[in-house]
Amino acid sequence: PQIDAPSGKITGAEALIRWAHPEKGMIPPDKFIPLAENNGLIFPIGEWVLREACQQAVAWQKGLDYPFQIGINVSAKQFADPNLIDTIDRVLAETGLAPENLEVEITEGMIVADVERAIETLVDLKVRGIKIAIDDFGTGYSSLSQLKKFPIDRLKIDRSFVSELDLNDDDKVIVEMIIELSGKLHISIIAEGVERVEQKNFLVSRGCYQMQGFFFSRPVPPVEFKKVLVECA
Repeated sequence: PQIDAPSGKITGAEALIRWAHPEKGMIPPDKFIPLAENNGLIFPIGEWVLREACQQAVAWQKGLDYPFQIGINVSAKQFADPNLIDTIDRVLAETGLAPENLEVEITEGMIVADVERAIETLVDLKVRGIKIAIDDFGTGYSSLSQLKKFPIDRLKIDRSFVSELDLNDDDKVIVEMIIELSGKLHISIIAEGVERVEQKNFLVSRGCYQMQGFFFSRPVPPVEFKKVLVECA
């Protein structure tokens, strides 16, 4: 769940995928997504994730009196796929999710690898009303001169800066700079990995109100998420 800290409302969610292996249990994406990218399965997996997430968002939106946004992570190979935009168009049409309620999450490395192509893809998403977020911001290699070229809607402060935010002065300075940068560029911001009330309070005091992390909720399956959503509505 993604939370508006002052009100406590769930304003959206980041869709996560796990492989429920019959013998090895839940396998995280960093273990199997690289394999899927190497053997080409990333494309059907990516489309399945997109469709499932959009369908869930449409179901969750019912009964809410405010917009609910679903975020999906796109891998490097998906982002470079010339069929990506067509796939997103088709899934949105099939599920009925409004484009402005979909947020596509990419990393800094994906957009600096081929700047011109990245801009073209991002503009195609933007003109459709789809939101664009830079995931794990601050851990990549994008320069500020490049960042301003991209039609970005939101920066996600990486959990590595948040995990010791209430203990490490260097992390405090970095987070403050990212929040100030987002304000100057008129880009919204959300902090990942919030686990303690001290982290939450620091972020709010610096003007970052959107958050996600174990302090609010651990990742949960759709049925349980619905219960959490109703409780926070």
